[in-house]
Amino acid sequence: MDLKGKVRGDSGLKQLSDLLKDPHCRTKILRLSNSNITEQGSSALSSAICSNPSHLIELDLSENKLGNSGVKQICGILKNPGCGLQKLDLSFCSITEQGYTDLESAVKSNSSLIELVLRGNDPGETGVKKLNGILEDSQHKLSILRFLKSSAEEDFCASLTEALGTNPLLLTELDLTGKIHRDSAVKQLSDILEDLHCRTTKLKLSNSNVTEEGCAALSAALCSNPSHLIELDLSENVVGNSGVKHLCDLLNNQYCKLQRLKLSFCSVTEEGYAFLASALKNPALPLIELDLRGNDPGDTGVKKLTDSSCYIRTIRLLNSSDAEEICTSLTKDLGKNPLLLRELDLSGKIQGDSGMKKLSALLKDLHCRIKKLKLNNNNIGEEGCAALSSAIYSNPSHLIDLDLSDNKLGIPGVKQLCSFLNKTDCKLQQLNLSFCSITEEGYAALASALKSNPSSLLIELELRGNDPGETGVELLTNLQKDADSKLKNIR
Repeated sequence: MDLKGKVRGDSGLKQLSDLLKDPHCRTKILRLSNSNITEQGSSALSSAICSNPSHLIELDLSENKLGNSGVKQICGILKNPGCGLQKLDLSFCSITEQGYTDLESAVKSNSSLIELVLRGNDPGETGVKKLNGILEDSQHKLSILRFLKSSAEEDFCASLTEALGTNPLLLTELDLTGKIHRDSAVKQLSDILEDLHCRTTKLKLSNSNVTEEGCAALSAALCSNPSHLIELDLSENVVGNSGVKHLCDLLNNQYCKLQRLKLSFCSVTEEGYAFLASALKNPALPLIELDLRGNDPGDTGVKKLTDSSCYIRTIRLLNSSDAEEICTSLTKDLGKNPLLLRELDLSGKIQGDSGMKKLSALLKDLHCRIKKLKLNNNNIGEEGCAALSSAIYSNPSHLIDLDLSDNKLGIPGVKQLCSFLNKTDCKLQQLNLSFCSITEEGYAALASALKSNPSSLLIELELRGNDPGETGVELLTNLQKDADSKLKNIR
């Protein structure tokens, strides 16, 4: 009997119930979806079916406002010893956690029910777990539980269950790194995350080929069901600025509970940092940690995010513990975060090559935009020069003025510096190597490096207090005379 939309509310159902309780009525399938049935109608229906229970095998009450009290009435049918019901559809019936608890009790006492449909309801924290426990118990006939809104969602959930070994609807922490790939899979996942039966609090999707499209789907889903997720890891995906913009929609959602967001190595640039800084100005935002390591903040990104108007406790920008350690130490010594500085005077503050190695970890990071660096009188030798050269080579486009005077670089140290001086993207304009124990061979190495790099921007080179030997001065002055050379001043 298909009476979808034909029964007029509780009054109509009460009239129908008089028919259903008559022994002459042998209805096996009864569809009453979208009929404005509430608790009162449920009570009448339950009473009627309990009076004549042995024929009905399928009951559809979906899209009615039964609520938990109405469900409690329906549970009376399931508990009736003569109940032969095999399928019960309670989709979109305004059922919450208490209703799921009542259903658990009723289904446990039932010996006929095979399929229970609860799509579009809110199970609370325990509803799914309680009913799924019955599904896993071989003593009961229940073999099909439908929580998700479409068969496509159920199929994807089944594939995740196979990959994870556990139904994802039962997990609060979901690590899908390496288990789903590309935006198409993220869109499928988003459909599940949008469902109230999904209570994921921590979601890890690192290195999953997620781009803007996937971020848009993910953000929309989490905005629809935002109150559970507290940690999201999207590191090592090509999120980009447009993807970040979509994620900011989630951060701006008034129901967002996100506390930790990881976007390390996500191809985010200055514009993306601006989007995030704007979102972080909301004092009600619960976010306490933001990870942006391996991205490029441009000239203003770090400043905007560390502005006092941004409400966040921890922003992770640096790739290594050495970089974080030296940054913390320098902040204490200098009274200001070195990532916010463009000129850094560390004369006498770095302890030899070991200190130089730690500083180099900071200098190679894209979040460091130092233009002028003074490192004179720090006992820096060959190893320190090697570390410094490697750092500048990794992040060469900012440094224009370098002072290494009064260090024992010697020829090996100078040769290390030459390895970035001959690189076309080196932007260095002033280099001070005074009193650095450089001899003729070191002068020759410098001349060769600068001559081999026609793109060199070096204007001034200081070599006071060194020993040029017989040819050192001539080699460099010849270079100075070269019309193609920008080198103007040699001291």
